[in-house]
Amino acid sequence: QVQLVESGGGLVQAGGSLRLSCAASGSIRSIGWFRQAPGKPREFVARITSGGFTDYSDSVRGRFTVSRDNAANTMYLQMSSLKPEDTAVYYCHAIDLNASYYWGQGTQVTVST
Repeated sequence: QVQLVESGGGLVQAGGSLRLSCAASGSIRSIGWFRQAPGKPREFVARITSGGFTDYSDSVRGRFTVSRDNAANTMYLQMSSLKPEDTAVYYCHAIDLNASYYWGQGTQVTVST
């Protein structure tokens, strides 16, 4: 079983940068980020496989970069050129080797004008 722990959320000004981290306790095949704004459904942000394949939502492509350290079982989301519409709770998501799904508890990102 996998446990996920997120960190790095906080308050930043529009145009600023923030780096999120997600540490996993077990072996994972794919890991990524989702986010959810108040009153809105949870949406996909970015993902990365153990082989380094990445995918991004159109709304963040070119501004966010997802990476992972396989040895440390840690994923990172480097966010730049942040916009107020990026404000949301960001959730770490992982798929293990048996195709089971796991979620972190979420970390708040707030972008002010």
